[in-house]
Amino acid sequence: MKIATFNINGIKARLPAVLDWLDEAQPDVVLCQEIKSVDENFPREPFEDRGYNVETHGQKSFNGVAILSKRPLEDVRRGLPGDDEDEQARWIEATVMGDDQAVRVCGLYLPNGNPAPGPKYDYKLAWMERLEARARDLLAEEIPALMAGDYNVIPQAEDAARPETWTEDALFLPPTRAAFRRILNLGFTEAFRARTQTPGHYSFWDYQAGAWQRNNGIRIDHLLLTPAAADLMTECQIDSGIRGREKPSDHVPVWIDLSA
Repeated sequence: MKIATFNINGIKARLPAVLDWLDEAQPDVVLCQEIKSVDENFPREPFEDRGYNVETHGQKSFNGVAILSKRPLEDVRRGLPGDDEDEQARWIEATVMGDDQAVRVCGLYLPNGNPAPGPKYDYKLAWMERLEARARDLLAEEIPALMAGDYNVIPQAEDAARPETWTEDALFLPPTRAAFRRILNLGFTEAFRARTQTPGHYSFWDYQAGAWQRNNGIRIDHLLLTPAAADLMTECQIDSGIRGREKPSDHVPVWIDLSA
């Protein structure tokens, strides 16, 4: 089962690019972020024509997450537990039925948090506390599960081409990285680093100042796997090349293969 995370940065602007990648990569499941569309306006038909089931948790002009799946989806839930007053569309999860077993897939768009300090950074850290609570619950279920998406976290200096330029940014501040490590230390596997330890691998390049041309990127899109899911992983890669195509997102897909 090939599962990808992809911050598409607006489905209306990025639809041709996303469809081209789907036709080429043929993922079974895609966890999308920043669809920037309310549910009723999401263009379902092109995806359904390709055999995908579509589940969305949208929001007008901002945020929004979705699951595209060629396999049946069950028990779809929207919204990260822990704050009933949080109206931002940043979390969706469902159970995907594989050939041999089911996998719980959770798609997330973690808050950016800038400017920091400030209320946006406070919201980011509070959201990460709720994420840790959900992570504990997933582990307690002892099933194959993953939390994948745009974490807006640069875990280590080697995950940025120029880490010195990020020292005051919410993505790289010590409390952000510590909150991310607390989740990992519960027993999760960060899929890409489990397969690739070398620096120079990124999933985001800003549109400004020729960041892509100069490979001035950061790695902020992650897949975190429970032990039962990590045991099934056979591959994890970043499809970085699509960043150089026409009208791309500023993010690229990161994907894993699970023997499920």
